[in-house]
Amino acid sequence: MGNVYLALVHYPVYNKHLEVVTTSVTNLDIHDIARSSRTYGIKNYYIVHPSPTMKQLIKKVLNFWQEGYGASYNPDRKEAFKIVKLVSSLEEVIFDIEKLEGKKPLTISTDARIYSNTVSYNFLRNKIKEDSNPYLLLFGTGWGLTREVMESTSFILEPIYGPSDYNHLSVRSAVAIILDRLLGENWFSK
Repeated sequence: MGNVYLALVHYPVYNKHLEVVTTSVTNLDIHDIARSSRTYGIKNYYIVHPSPTMKQLIKKVLNFWQEGYGASYNPDRKEAFKIVKLVSSLEEVIFDIEKLEGKKPLTISTDARIYSNTVSYNFLRNKIKEDSNPYLLLFGTGWGLTREVMESTSFILEPIYGPSDYNHLSVRSAVAIILDRLLGENWFSK
């Protein structure tokens, strides 16, 4: 099994008018995605944000839980935050993984829509399990990753479907569901 990495992308993403924007970071995304990532064995969780101002805010949150009062108050949170890395661009994420692994990762984008190269959870779960390549799961904020990012990835993962016609999960909820489907116990085939 190859190492799996995760990136939460704040740029380039769409807003509800399909304009390319930079979204704000959400404190809950930092915490909840770090905890889910650590639980499912993600090697590194990258927060991708180009704004110097937002990066200062993110660094304060990370520092509080990694080295500040929060680290001693909640050691479990400190443990989850050990895998969090703050970077400015998606290219920086791929470069870092290539440096760690000796090769570029296969990239997997996620979306609530279907594309011609959409793959199933079973396909990707088996590929990750049988393959030694590194994998990078990309999650977009706002109204999702731009078409250019989607088209540049190795695979696009099928949407998460519930029993209703409503399909607009928070990114932290989508991350938890997808990590469980790809890396969790294979309870659904028992």
